Amino acid sequence: MVRGREQRDIGRGATMVEDFGRRIEPYRQELLAHCYRILGSVHDAEDLVQETCLRAWRARDRYDPARSSLRTWLYRIATHACLTALESRSRRPLPSGMVADSRPLDPLVHGGEVTWLQPMPDALLHLGDPAGAAVDRGSLRLAFVAALQHLSARQRAALILREVLAFSAAETADILGTSIASVNSSLQRARARLNQAGVLEDQVGEPSQAKQRACVDRYMTAFANADVEGLKRLLTDDVLMEMPPMLNWFVGRDNYGRFMDWVFDKAGTTWRLVPVAANGQPGFAAYNLGADGVFELHTLQVFTVTASGIGRNTVFQDAEVFASFGLAPRFEV
Repeated sequence: MVRGREQRDIGRGATMVEDFGRRIEPYRQELLAHCYRILGSVHDAEDLVQETCLRAWRARDRYDPARSSLRTWLYRIATHACLTALESRSRRPLPSGMVADSRPLDPLVHGGEVTWLQPMPDALLHLGDPAGAAVDRGSLRLAFVAALQHLSARQRAALILREVLAFSAAETADILGTSIASVNSSLQRARARLNQAGVLEDQVGEPSQAKQRACVDRYMTAFANADVEGLKRLLTDDVLMEMPPMLNWFVGRDNYGRFMDWVFDKAGTTWRLVPVAANGQPGFAAYNLGADGVFELHTLQVFTVTASGIGRNTVFQDAEVFASFGLAPRFEV
């Protein structure tokens, strides 16, 4: 008799967990994007979404639907989890937001212990699928997320909640546990910083996703042919290239061409390229033919494409980044 009752209690408990999981599942992708924007790390964001779900489960009896929607309640938990995490973590910059620019043929300088901003695979957010419809592509762009890293944690959260997620000032104040006046002050300072960086203006007039992909496909063809002049024709005059974990970065089509001449001279002209998508932007993984005749994973490159051409190429060479995209270490011919 006791055993039967215990089994029924276990069954009811499992059903409660499943029901709760079904209720919060529709918000998981947008919560992942939210945590990523604040933290700048794919792995940290995934951990914080799990933490949010656990905290929500533990506090489920205290959720009051008369006070806020389930979505707002989950954002309150996720935002505070991120703010707590940031108390013990440094910001995640890109080189262009950290040091002065360099010349394309300067010796490469490793950033040492710097913790860099990571790209977010589109596949994790199901961008382009119905499951990812609630996630705004523009708010995931690398330039935007990198600029967020220069804001204080609470400015970051206030701007994302108000500008990206369209919560009202009152809702944002409730989520952050502060006053509307404090939210408005944080938002004003955050907007000024992003306007200074130029990332808000850059969101206007982007080509369609198909046109962006087509432009990068042409770039891939020129890259595979080691056609530096062909690469340069696809760039804007003020194109920016940066390549964490190296501190080096530079601006300009001619500088870009000089660097690519150096790359092909040093690493050879035989490559295999695999298209990828990150932060709502097109890119590719580059495999370089090594001395042993094997194509080894070399870099992951993410592009910002404007109406005038490719305006930014962010090149990553990091095992953790490669793993988040599920890239094989070798290209199998």
